[in-house]
Amino acid sequence: MTYCTTLDSPVGELLLVGVDSRTAPGGIALTSLSLPDQRGATVVRTHWRRDARPFAEAIRQLRAYFAGQLPRFELSFQAMGTDFQERVWQALDEIPYGTTTTYGRLTDALGVSRTDVRALGAAIGANPLLVVRPCHRVIGADGGMRGYAAGVERKIALLTHEGALQPTLI
Repeated sequence: MTYCTTLDSPVGELLLVGVDSRTAPGGIALTSLSLPDQRGATVVRTHWRRDARPFAEAIRQLRAYFAGQLPRFELSFQAMGTDFQERVWQALDEIPYGTTTTYGRLTDALGVSRTDVRALGAAIGANPLLVVRPCHRVIGADGGMRGYAAGVERKIALLTHEGALQPTLI
């Protein structure tokens, strides 16, 4: 069974999608977490069950994260990708809260040729679990905010929330 629910957050309404899992805490593994107007966002299917109850633990952790009380998510994921995408996504999970890394450093950590940085960027862009799998923590070598499927403004908001960027005064 596939379940879905939404949750208001400081970066917009989050769409959580998950499937039954015998090994996941609470019995559900997240398959997608997306935001409105996100490139490649998940679209709710008619046969999915809308029910927040299976997501109780994910919702608790997301609320704690946005309250500044949770630096690392402890959730079960069941996102499907190519072998390369899954390697990249696992590397994203290792980027500590409040820090950033560059595409170049990530290619080095994965043992990927620097000529494959575009493939790395595509794998990061295909991450179906925004916020909880921190692709927002990957930036350009010059400190520039490169693409983010949900928009660079949200990437900046998440990095500022985590303390990796200083808030700007207007």
